[in-house]
Amino acid sequence: MSDNTDTDADQEPQKDPAATDQTADAAPADAPPGGGRLAWISLALVLVGAAILLYASGFHLDAERKSVFQSTTSKPADTPSIGGPFTLVDQDGKTVTDKDYRGKFLLIYFGYTFCPDVCPTTLTDMSDTLDLLGADADKVTPMLITIDPERDTPEHLKEYATYFHPRMRALTGTLAQITAAAKAYRVYFAKAKMEEGSEPDDYLMDHSSVTYLMGPDGAFRLHFTHGTDAETMAARIREIL
Repeated sequence: MSDNTDTDADQEPQKDPAATDQTADAAPADAPPGGGRLAWISLALVLVGAAILLYASGFHLDAERKSVFQSTTSKPADTPSIGGPFTLVDQDGKTVTDKDYRGKFLLIYFGYTFCPDVCPTTLTDMSDTLDLLGADADKVTPMLITIDPERDTPEHLKEYATYFHPRMRALTGTLAQITAAAKAYRVYFAKAKMEEGSEPDDYLMDHSSVTYLMGPDGAFRLHFTHGTDAETMAARIREIL
């Protein structure tokens, strides 16, 4: 009796194999057919589309950058806007304009006769440059335009010019005329602060120190900063004469 009881208790009920297989393969009632596969395909398509869009955008930007770079590098550098019309008075007391000097190159410097060192040094370099140019120097007119019209009268400029080149032209004018000319050539000048107890006429002038080469048509060609030696100036000027 006991043997039969133990056997019945330990024995599990038998499952139908066909029923087991159907349960494992069955999908939830609300899930679309092949839902997992479609989701992966959709994601792949989105990623491929995004990659194509990024590539196309990058290609467009790269082409645009190349276009901008080429247009920038191929464009010639603009000529600085330096120079312009002026009306001044020369060392002979004659009123002159920029048109009176057409047909020749002008080597122009803005300075003043009471300048202790910078101006006379620059004017000496200008004179030496013309000497180095030899026969070509006839094509160039050296010119000093004062920034101190209060003291630099035509008579004083005439004497001062003889210390340098014999063809040196020295120009003055009213303060308004000098200011207009300096502005056209982008030249800065101003009275320096005087020391206490100084005489009214005992002052210096602050000013930029640049020498300009203007063409026979009045257009800007070259400029030389203070300290450029005569050999360098002559070589560069000769290249364009």
